[in-house]
Amino acid sequence: METNTRRSFIKNTITASLAVAISTPLAALADTENKGAVVALKFTQIPLKYAYNALEPNIDALTMEIHYTKHHTAYVKNVNDAIAAENIPYATEAEFFNNASKLSAKARNNGGGAWNHNFFFETLKPGTSAGPQGKLKADIDKSFGSFDKFKEQFSAAAASRFGSGWAWLVNDKGTLKITSTANQDNPLFDNAEIKGTPLLGLDVWEHAYYLKYQNKRPDYIANWWNVIDWDVVAKRYSI
Repeated sequence: METNTRRSFIKNTITASLAVAISTPLAALADTENKGAVVALKFTQIPLKYAYNALEPNIDALTMEIHYTKHHTAYVKNVNDAIAAENIPYATEAEFFNNASKLSAKARNNGGGAWNHNFFFETLKPGTSAGPQGKLKADIDKSFGSFDKFKEQFSAAAASRFGSGWAWLVNDKGTLKITSTANQDNPLFDNAEIKGTPLLGLDVWEHAYYLKYQNKRPDYIANWWNVIDWDVVAKRYSI
């Protein structure tokens, strides 16, 4: 009896272990001792480098707080839930976006939302923006005729984006281009209309401006130029 009981215990233990392994997402199977196992991607939310009210009067405090603590937080949670539930194997954000067309709507939209908002919030700073300097300014002038013409073209791309989406300045292998994307897509997606390394991005979803500007998106766009951290944009361009 004792032998049979011991055999049953071993059999049941092995069966239970296999069941756990099969049902556990890749993220939970990552090697915690760093022995070379693949660690699944996990998106994170960057901390803001300014207070919610620091961008006023251009962007109001309540919009910033809701945008960051509600919308952005939800994107991060939802994409990480999708990565775990769907066993998405990609280990980096670049790999994730390089395969965006293969992802579920939940993973694609929330992954884009998580990354895009980190990018957007990092680009903002309090005070009056002095505009781009040095090589970045020179290349903007060369590509678009002048900084003012660049602003006009970028603002037009943002204002004319139908529904929800983004406007972008990208570096396409040394060439500066303006583009826009729908929803939470970005120029890193494998099926983006214009691909490139994002340098500057503007969120034109209504949740980014409606409390203060209502339906006056062009006013929001015009005031957003006042709070751009061009040092951050220049660093992206220099990489």
